[in-house]
Amino acid sequence: MSFIDAAQNDAARQLLEARGDLGELAEKLGIELVSLSAEEAVATMPAAGNRQPYGVINGGAYVTLGETLGSFAANVHALGRDKVAVGIEINATHTRSVRDGVVTGTCRALHLGGTLTTHEIVIRDEQERLVSTVRITNFLRDR
Repeated sequence: MSFIDAAQNDAARQLLEARGDLGELAEKLGIELVSLSAEEAVATMPAAGNRQPYGVINGGAYVTLGETLGSFAANVHALGRDKVAVGIEINATHTRSVRDGVVTGTCRALHLGGTLTTHEIVIRDEQERLVSTVRITNFLRDR
């Protein structure tokens, strides 16, 4: 899996090397990071992954995509500030279900502060139609 493109910053590379992988559920969903920074992260996921037999269907898979993106972006931000993410709050709105094709999640920072970060992930299908919006707040503390 190609986690990060050559143009991304050193902090993102260090995080990905330290984490080793995305986690079992994200891997089963086929989530692939395309690019990653504290300000913006992009990932893709095959919508067909929603049919896998581990209990995550439709919206739940998109929340997992959003949580993966938001957590990575927050951790990249925290790396540069001697912080670590210790809690997470997730709010999601689902617009449509996608059964085929690939969805793309684009994450942007709404707030990067000393004790928390807030990212918004917009998930679209291959026709660029809105599928889901996920807002992730990560709570930070000193390392």
